[in-house]
Amino acid sequence: MVPKQTGLGQSHGKIILLGEHAVVYNYPSIAIPFPKTSIQTIVEKATSHQTISCDFYTGLLDDMPELLDSLKEAIHLSLKTLNQETYPLSITIKSTIPAERGMGSSAAVAVATVRGIFDYFDTELTQSKLLELVNTSEKIAHGNPSGLDALMTSSSSPYYFIKGQEEVPLNMVLEAYLVVADTGETGQTKEAVESISQKLQQKNSLHYQFLISSLGDLPKKGKVALETNQAKILGNYMTQAHNILKELDVSSEKLDELVEESLSHGALGAKLTGGGRGGCMIALAMDKKSAHEIAQALEVHGAKQTWVYEMSEQLL
Repeated sequence: MVPKQTGLGQSHGKIILLGEHAVVYNYPSIAIPFPKTSIQTIVEKATSHQTISCDFYTGLLDDMPELLDSLKEAIHLSLKTLNQETYPLSITIKSTIPAERGMGSSAAVAVATVRGIFDYFDTELTQSKLLELVNTSEKIAHGNPSGLDALMTSSSSPYYFIKGQEEVPLNMVLEAYLVVADTGETGQTKEAVESISQKLQQKNSLHYQFLISSLGDLPKKGKVALETNQAKILGNYMTQAHNILKELDVSSEKLDELVEESLSHGALGAKLTGGGRGGCMIALAMDKKSAHEIAQALEVHGAKQTWVYEMSEQLL
């Protein structure tokens, strides 16, 4: 095994179109790769110790803060797999994916880093081995990850995903634009998931069970809309989903404000994306002009950052 001078690894963000929270209860979800945000990892030989440099930390690998435990685990697992546990590496991570916003940043950084390490050691990395390593490291970050983030941040295809079942790639032919807006507020996925769980355990839980069931039905309908180019219908499903998520108390004042603002500026539909209680929202637009008008309106009303993505765009 002769190392290269430099190893490179890349990944991208992900967006959940429909199905967040319901996916926890074995309903389907629809997610797409989001190449407008990305991560690049550069791996080189260090002079002595293993070091890392990223937005949150620069220093020795062994001294990384607890916040980066999942990344540390991904690095250790990769090196152990390659029998290179003590090899002195310098790992540099460059990211445009905002952290803790529902875009899969922790999985994406693991994907890019595992790819970079295997590339440095000039060793083939299968998709199944990549997902195995990333999902193991993700357990550090999320306890019991569905595997969706690892799949989406490493794949070029949209997927119809049910936890515990084989994922199904989607033939997305939608001629529309997606506007993604960052509220600037950290998402609270764990708290939101626990809140819904508590509601479903109450004596009067039938209403919440109905809401989860209704939420879980939307991806089935949305799949048909995506594969038959029915943007207006998909937009309607998105807005329905947001209203249910709002009733489940996993939205936020800022998310609701941006959703309403996008709808008032001509969006076909809009909703939060990801765990909620902060993070990002998405809006569907019929054409590029409308998408940029919506994005501009969202920035005027406090969105920290926006992205416009052509749904038919393919990853290279």
